[in-house]
Amino acid sequence: MDQQPSLGRSKDQDGGLLKRSLTSLFSLMGLQLGSRLLTFVLNQALFRLASPQAYGTAAIQFELILSTILFLSREGVRNALLRAWPRNATVHTQEPTFNDDVPASTNLSTLPIILGLPVSLATAAAYVTLASSDVRHQPHFHVALSTYVFAALSELFSEPMHNRAMGEVRTGARVRAEGLGITCKTLVTYLVLLYDSTRPDSGEFALVAFALGQLAYSSVVFVSYVYQMGHPTFWPTRLATRQSTFYRIASQYFDVSSLHLSLTMTGQSIVKHILTEGDKIVLSWYSPLQDQGGYAVAVNYGSLVARIVFQPLEEICRVYFSRTLCPPAEAKSTSTGAQFDRRSLGQASEILLSLVSIQLACSVLVIVFATVYLPVFLHLLLPSQYLTTCAPMVLAAWIWYIPALAINGVLEAFFSSVATSQDLRRQSRWLIGFSILFIVSVIGLYASGFGDVSLVYANIINLAARIIYAARYTSAFFDRNKTAHRWHTSAPTWQFLLAAVLSYLAISMTEMHHQAAILLQTKGRRAILSVIVMSHLAQGAGMGLCCVAIWWLTSGRYLVIRAPVKTD
Repeated sequence: MDQQPSLGRSKDQDGGLLKRSLTSLFSLMGLQLGSRLLTFVLNQALFRLASPQAYGTAAIQFELILSTILFLSREGVRNALLRAWPRNATVHTQEPTFNDDVPASTNLSTLPIILGLPVSLATAAAYVTLASSDVRHQPHFHVALSTYVFAALSELFSEPMHNRAMGEVRTGARVRAEGLGITCKTLVTYLVLLYDSTRPDSGEFALVAFALGQLAYSSVVFVSYVYQMGHPTFWPTRLATRQSTFYRIASQYFDVSSLHLSLTMTGQSIVKHILTEGDKIVLSWYSPLQDQGGYAVAVNYGSLVARIVFQPLEEICRVYFSRTLCPPAEAKSTSTGAQFDRRSLGQASEILLSLVSIQLACSVLVIVFATVYLPVFLHLLLPSQYLTTCAPMVLAAWIWYIPALAINGVLEAFFSSVATSQDLRRQSRWLIGFSILFIVSVIGLYASGFGDVSLVYANIINLAARIIYAARYTSAFFDRNKTAHRWHTSAPTWQFLLAAVLSYLAISMTEMHHQAAILLQTKGRRAILSVIVMSHLAQGAGMGLCCVAIWWLTSGRYLVIRAPVKTD
């Protein structure tokens, strides 16, 4: 039988990087869990204070503006710096190093600030021109939009400190900054909306409330970073030892190969951003504001698992793989590609297979149990005014979207950690094809009567294509470097799958399930604490624990046992 992939290590072969990465992962997950639990409580009140129209404008359209500015300005630089940051420049280094690598990386981390202003102006001008009259005529629309743009620029001023914290694997600084920022954002938004609800013309400051919350987030994150890491550098300084006949001006401030990689990734991020935010773009153009609010609330809840678990995991994977498989500079690469350490390759393969194995098992549990129990949580989570929107159907579709997000996040994190500029250009061409696939899927599903849920299913189709591309690239990468990498070892065992299927049948086909569904439809939230509904939930909890136990016995326990590094 094939040996299970492993997360364990027999000794500290990577200088403690794996241990620090796991610590960072748990810290980020703790940040997300703690902040989301707090904001979950406040959001319950927030959804009831804000109308679907105002919430749709803020959570769909203004968030699209914010993410566009931030993504295009910083994403390429962030990914490039994870690979370019000096490996010995960490808080764990025993002796300081004196070379030009750290100043060059620090200079590159100021690039998002330089890019931010033109990107912000162009994005805001385009949005004001294209926004519908219903959106523009909302109270204080231009004030709220200007505040969002200013908040985006303020957040970019934290980038030098953020990149330094990630380069030095100082997750604690980021956890404290972002945790405090998220809490203040939700609190400020809630307090302004609460004040607005007491006014005679309630709803006038709804958009301003969300804008001030975002400004509070960016300001608190910046101040927290400065307090923990000192005053940053906002403008690149000249590197006197850098001389080059090519890129003469740029080479005086930046490492040319890292700059070229960051610009390549930034160019690719345009296509990636369209794919990532495609649903918001379509909604902003075609969907009524009320349905935009319902979609936003559903996505807010549906993405909780993604934000708490999968987003931190993806970010830590980028750090870990970038540092473990740190590719040499272009000049050090051979004609057949960069040369990697064989032991690091084996360790990276094991980690990747283990992560995919865990995510596949979690995906099975999400699909089985969330499908059955979603009707219960709909009445618990959604305010009454949102039950008549597309929110319930979107949440049902998100159950299938979460596994695709999980697998794609880890695979693309690996890809971005080892891909060369040529690989990135090739992927960009494929991403254009995936964009066409997304558009065709949206049109076809809308024409078939799926409504706004079409956006979720189209995203699933798009992510499936990207997963296939990233998986094939990963297999080719390890084959090229003569390291065994067998995807089938990550598949859930038949015992676990059988337990999941039997659990689904045992829960969904019982009389208790049908009685609980009828009770929730007739009495709504009041029925949640009834004996029938609570018994139904207890049955699911018991079945879930049985599935987890079977997974552990047949697969999970092998992930913490050191497996030999296999090379061909």
